[in-house]
Amino acid sequence: MVVGQNGKAEDIELNVCKTKKLTNTRSSSADEALKLTPPREMSLEQCLEFIDTDELLEITPKSLRIRKKILDPTLRKRAMINKKD
Repeated sequence: MVVGQNGKAEDIELNVCKTKKLTNTRSSSADEALKLTPPREMSLEQCLEFIDTDELLEITPKSLRIRKKILDPTLRKRAMINKKD
């Protein structure tokens, strides 16, 4: 599922289920200062304008979800390389 927006053209692969590593290398107040922006609520038309060519829009009665067509990251990279050739 697409969970955020990136300012660059390429996608960032991440696992939202993994937590941050708790090490002593950063200050204790750095985690407290982290502010997350609330999710953007979009209509069906806005979602259709927002998605890229390699993404799909899942429509359920309660939600609209944007996800990649190819879920496996290695297969997705292979498909992008084949698409460029």
